[in-house]
Amino acid sequence: MSGPAIDTPLTKLVGVRYPLVQTGMGWVAGPRLVSATANAGALGILASATMTVQQLRSAVREVRSRTDAPFGVNLRADAGDAAERVRIIVDEGVKVASFALAPSRELIARLKDAGVVVIPSVGARRHAEKVAAWGVDAVVVQGGEGGGHTGSVATTVLLPQVVDAVDIPVIAAGGFHDGRGLVAALAYGAAGIAMGTRFLLTADSTVPDPVKARYLAAAVQDVTVTTKVDGLPHRMLRSELVDTLERSGRAASLWRAVRHAAAFRRVSGMSWAAMVRDGLAMKHGKDLTWSQVLLAANTPMLLRSAMVDGRTDLGVMASGQVAGVIDDLPSCAELVDRIMAEAQGTLARLPRTE
Repeated sequence: MSGPAIDTPLTKLVGVRYPLVQTGMGWVAGPRLVSATANAGALGILASATMTVQQLRSAVREVRSRTDAPFGVNLRADAGDAAERVRIIVDEGVKVASFALAPSRELIARLKDAGVVVIPSVGARRHAEKVAAWGVDAVVVQGGEGGGHTGSVATTVLLPQVVDAVDIPVIAAGGFHDGRGLVAALAYGAAGIAMGTRFLLTADSTVPDPVKARYLAAAVQDVTVTTKVDGLPHRMLRSELVDTLERSGRAASLWRAVRHAAAFRRVSGMSWAAMVRDGLAMKHGKDLTWSQVLLAANTPMLLRSAMVDGRTDLGVMASGQVAGVIDDLPSCAELVDRIMAEAQGTLARLPRTE
């Protein structure tokens, strides 16, 4: 960590050196990437939705064995075993709990009582206002440029809306990959930036090399949004599989989803009853149809095929639009140092008034 620290409300809140967050990407944000991020001075977030409860505890302990720096765990607020996962976070002394969906008031209170910093992700101003009123410590706001499930409002429009609406630290996500972006986010009033695709494309990421090569070869126009994976807008690299999914009829899509649900049950160790409970929670939390709930089973298994097995022909590759402008695979330490040097250089070049 060669560059000077930049103190913001985020760095003070979670105790990291730099206002950078590595997001909790399923099958990607494991102990190796999270600990490398933490050791580089940024906030690493461990993805738990694709882990069993036992795997989560082991992963947290592995991260702890690799770093003394703060890190976080990403949770599904609507998961049937969310309370067990919260217990692990509390028991193991994890600094941050992040959520892709708004956690309940009860989960927020339990985590905060234990001294855990609560940071959900939001995609709209009203969602930020709601969770801020419930007592969360900060929010990640993702604009439409971001990878995975995403909205339609660009970060440059959404971010200032949220900054103006809440009085807690706001972390900007969607479209960030360098020091210039960090300075821009800070100028909008953000307390830092969160990046997924940029950290996925590092030497410390365990994503197979052939998959990384597909990302590096992609142009901006090769990153698309489709609803054919799980019924919700999902930003990913365009591929032969995505084209096939978009040509599939409803019956074929649902049959594929049922098969993937069965496969995910075997991988995760979940019972059918637990999967049904999670489906009910998901349906209620997002106001989904049963068809969309079934399609949601596609997501973890299609991501696993690419991110773990390296099968770009059988899996999907969630991606932010920034994949089109990334062309290297630095270590997390090199990436963080470079971003902070770029930020300092950008600040130094800004015109100054007398």
